[in-house]
Amino acid sequence: MKDELVIAGKSYGSRLLIGTGKYRDFAQTRAAVEASGAEIVTVAIRRTNIGQNANEPSLLDALPPSKFTYLPNTAGCYSAEDAVRTLRLARELLDGHELVKLEVLGDPHTLYPNMPETLKAAEQLVQEGFKVMVYCSDDPIQAQLLEKIGCVAIMPLASLIGSGMGILNPWNLQLVIEKIQVPVIVDAGVGTASDAAIAMELGCDGVLMNTAVAAARDPVMMARAMKKAVEAGREAFLAGRMPKKLYSAAPSSPSEGKIAPKAA
Repeated sequence: MKDELVIAGKSYGSRLLIGTGKYRDFAQTRAAVEASGAEIVTVAIRRTNIGQNANEPSLLDALPPSKFTYLPNTAGCYSAEDAVRTLRLARELLDGHELVKLEVLGDPHTLYPNMPETLKAAEQLVQEGFKVMVYCSDDPIQAQLLEKIGCVAIMPLASLIGSGMGILNPWNLQLVIEKIQVPVIVDAGVGTASDAAIAMELGCDGVLMNTAVAAARDPVMMARAMKKAVEAGREAFLAGRMPKKLYSAAPSSPSEGKIAPKAA
């Protein structure tokens, strides 16, 4: 079955996007990314060397751009101005790369998105020709505003970044999915494989994660588990689950042809 994720006109075979931070070293990063099957990898421009520090190991050597699609992000930015500046730098470092992930944080404790600054940055970046995938709250109205600006993917949080709390508000996620035409990708809060599967069963187009893999006892094994979970959740969504019922008068086994008890 050909069921590809399409973002900004480009098709991807994997619906799992994976971050490159918090691993022991670049070798472990490479092993986990390969085990996940992900084709899109996020990189925090302010924290990871992709050429800006010439005398240090570069992520570009571990994960060559010829094999993976880079998604530079603005982790650590708390204003629209900082986010726009950071992604302009990323475009220079990656030879005109346009696909980016925007996140503007509002609080260093919760890392919850600052939506007014996010909208402001998104508008500026789209005007400058960037293809913006945007981290946001799970508010369907905000999601529609970001889509109207021209963002190519909406990325609502499932729960707080790095919390591992899973999907705390599936109802809001479903509202976002129903209202938005571009891909909806859950970003932040996934803790284990079942969380990823649930996101996909709800109808999300993909899942992005970092800490859930990098902070696992065995990151490579967890990456493999996440790959399977995303695939299983997507297939379950496409298959269409049975309706939920408190009880059912119709047994799962047929009653026809049963041997009747003998009369006394």
